[in-house]
Amino acid sequence: MRQKGEAMRENVNKHKRKQSFEDYVIDTITCIVYLFFTFICVYPFYYIFINTISANDLSERGKILLWPVGIHFNNYASVLKIPGLFSALKISVARTVIGTVVTVFIAAFLGYMFTKESMWKRKFWYRFVVATMYFNAGIIPWYITMRNLHLTNNFWGYILPVAVSPFYIVLCKTFVESIPGELQDAAEIDGAGTLKIFFQIITPLIKPILATVAIFTAVAQWNAFQDTLLLVTDNRLYTLQFTLYQYINQASSLKSLANSSTSSAQMAASLAHSQTATSIRMTVTIVVVAPIILIYPIFQRFFVKGIMIGAVKG
Repeated sequence: MRQKGEAMRENVNKHKRKQSFEDYVIDTITCIVYLFFTFICVYPFYYIFINTISANDLSERGKILLWPVGIHFNNYASVLKIPGLFSALKISVARTVIGTVVTVFIAAFLGYMFTKESMWKRKFWYRFVVATMYFNAGIIPWYITMRNLHLTNNFWGYILPVAVSPFYIVLCKTFVESIPGELQDAAEIDGAGTLKIFFQIITPLIKPILATVAIFTAVAQWNAFQDTLLLVTDNRLYTLQFTLYQYINQASSLKSLANSSTSSAQMAASLAHSQTATSIRMTVTIVVVAPIILIYPIFQRFFVKGIMIGAVKG
């Protein structure tokens, strides 16, 4: 066995092409180009992070570029003291998890149903759903509709309006069409119904596109704050992003007060001394972006396959 392995290695080494000088040059240039683009992608996050832990006065003047100076974590401690922060975090996590599950399920199920010839008026309903991608009534009719449906100051106002997404349905439908139809035919011959085929055959085979849709939906749900601005006045339903948005506005107002010449400005200046508008914005950015950055690698191996297959056919 050992002799066979050595013979195979010798054969591989014999047929291995010796790299020329031009090959080394091309490889070097390729590495430099990829390192350059990697730097472009990574540096903005690094820049924001080092400014959150550096001296706030230097950060405000744009003096922090490559490494932190005067390292401290007071900015993060101040953000953690925001009133209602953890309640808002629970709402954001809940809407992200529930909203993602609901949207992914509906997109997958409708995408599957739109591939079945036996579905009643299949083409009509598919075109009807897709048409909504190109028409929008506007904010005011949308708000009136949400109010009439009693979705104002209601947690389900975060979930139901975006539960059916035509774009995700198209992606899932295209992916399901790439699965051999013989699998469904065999299951139907064995007596399996629509739901059993969907859950036991289709769902395990479309995991890549489900992961892709889950990433898109989770990011959209986590970052959303406009629906809170329009639909919610109850602070118990405020999301993390909306709470931080209010915090940034209050910090900007405090800075404006500190820059005024009134007697109360001195009091405001003492409050604003430990933080600046720049440090607050950057700290909030890290707090909001970090969870998505940490979650994305879990789904990354499914993401490329899912989006490529889902984009081959329309």
